[in-house]
Amino acid sequence: MSMKRTAMSVGVIGAAVLTVSVTGIGTAGAHGTVTNPVSRVAACYAEGPETPKSQICKDLVALSGTQPLYDWNEVNLANAAGNHQALIPDGKLCSAGRDKYKALDLPRADWPASAVTAGKVDFKFRVTAAHQGNQTIYITKQTWDPTKPLKWSDLDAVPVAQVPTSRTSDNGYYNYSGTLPQRTGRQLLYMVWQRTDSPEAFYSCSDVDFGKSAAAGQPAALTAQAPAAPSEEQISAGLSKSTVAHHGHGGNANEPAGAVVPTNSAAVGGGSATGPLLLAGAAAIGVGWAGMVLRRRRVEAVRHDG
Repeated sequence: MSMKRTAMSVGVIGAAVLTVSVTGIGTAGAHGTVTNPVSRVAACYAEGPETPKSQICKDLVALSGTQPLYDWNEVNLANAAGNHQALIPDGKLCSAGRDKYKALDLPRADWPASAVTAGKVDFKFRVTAAHQGNQTIYITKQTWDPTKPLKWSDLDAVPVAQVPTSRTSDNGYYNYSGTLPQRTGRQLLYMVWQRTDSPEAFYSCSDVDFGKSAAAGQPAALTAQAPAAPSEEQISAGLSKSTVAHHGHGGNANEPAGAVVPTNSAAVGGGSATGPLLLAGAAAIGVGWAGMVLRRRRVEAVRHDG
C-alpha cells in the first residue's frame, strides 16, 4: 500500500473511531421512574415480578407478563417531542399508549397508594440514564374516579412540580419538591419527563391517598396497601432480565440491556466514564498509526537517498 493510501486509511480509521465515540456519548438514552411517591410500575416491581403480593400486581402479570416490570424504567415514547396529548389517547396515559404496559392503565381503586397530605412533598426519581430535559408532575382533580379510565381532562392544568433535569444526578436520583393542593381520598400523580436533547419522553403514574380510603366509606377490600420502592438489590438482580437499552431511544427488545447506574456515582448518562475512555482510546490509536506512518516515511527516505 502506498504512503498516500496508508495516510488516508489512518485518517478514515481515526475519524470513524472518533465519530463512533462522540455519537455514543451524545445519544445515551434516558430512563427511570418516580419512586416517591412510588409509581405503579415501580411498586409492582418491588413486590417481585415472579411473586407479586397485591391483587392488582398479580393481575398486571396475568395480563401482560413479567417483562413490563423488569423494564420498569422504560415507559416511554421515542418521538413525543412535547406532543403528549396528541400521541397518548385518553384511558392510556399510564402506559403512554404502549400495549406492552397496558396493564398500568387498569381503572382500579386497589393500586398500592402512598399516604400524602396537602402541602410540600419531596419527589424522588430513580434515574438509570440521566439527560437534559424537564419533569412535570400533575395531580388529578378532586372529581377523578379511580375506577374509570384516566383522561387528560382528569388532570389539573396547574402542575404540582416542574423542574429541569441535567446530565448528572444525585447518586442515581433526581430529588426535588413540589406542593400538593387540598384533596381527599385517592388521587393520582402523573409525571411527564420530556427530554430537551431528544424528542423522547417518559411517563409514570403514582397513586396517592389523602387520608384513609376505608374511612371515606370505601369497601375494605379496595383499601390499597402502602407501596414500597424497589431496593438497589432488586434493581441489580433484575437487570439480566431487562430488555431496556440505555442508548438511542430505547424500547427495542433487540438491543442489549444497559447497565444500571450505581447509586454511589454522581454522574450518569453523558457524565459516565465511557465517553472519555472511548475518546482516549481513539486518540491513542490515532497517535500510534501516525507514528508508524512517520517512521516508515523516514526509512523509505533513507533508502532512497542511499
